[in-house]
Amino acid sequence: MTKSIVISGPPAVGKTTVAKGLAKEFNLQYLSGGDVLKEMAKEQGFNSDGDDWWDTKEGLKFLNQREENSEFDKNLDKKLTDLFKQGGMVITSYTLPWLIEDGIKIWLEGSHASSTKRMQTRDNMSSENAYEITKSRFDKNKALYKKLYGFSFGDDKAVFDVIINTDNLSANQVIDVTTETVRKLL
Repeated sequence: MTKSIVISGPPAVGKTTVAKGLAKEFNLQYLSGGDVLKEMAKEQGFNSDGDDWWDTKEGLKFLNQREENSEFDKNLDKKLTDLFKQGGMVITSYTLPWLIEDGIKIWLEGSHASSTKRMQTRDNMSSENAYEITKSRFDKNKALYKKLYGFSFGDDKAVFDVIINTDNLSANQVIDVTTETVRKLL
C-alpha cells in the first residue's frame, strides 16, 4: 500500500497547487479537505460553489457557524482520517497532520504578505480585502482548532516530516521541492 500524503499550511499558501502536482507525479488520488467541507456546507443550504467561496461573506458565515457547532469539523476529520488510512491519497487539510500517526506530513509556510498577494491574484480582489480575509481565516481557524483539538495551528509544527517556505519560490519550484522530498520518504 502506498503511503498517503497530507499538505497543510495557512490560507493561500499553495496547498492545492502542490497537492495536485504530487498526485499527478506519484499517481495518487487528490482530495481537498476544504472541498469536502464545502459539500457539507451545501447540505446546510449554502451555495458553496467556486474556488474562492471561502473568501466570500457566505463562506465566512459558514466559518462562524463551525465555531458554534464543532460537529462539521469532527465529521470532516473522521472522513479524511478514514480516507487517509486507505493509502494512495494526497489530501489538503488544516487538521489532519495532528490527527494521524502515519503517512507523509508536509507544512507549507509563507509570510502573510505572500499569501495576500497569492489570494489577490488568484481571486482577483484588492490587496486590502485579501489581507483581511487571509488574516481572519487564519485567526478563526487557529482558535477553532485550539478549542476543538488543543493544538496551535501555525505554531505547533513538530508533527511534520518537512516544512517548506514558499515565499521566494514559484509554484513549480515548490512542487519540485516537495516532489524530491516525497520521493525520499515514500
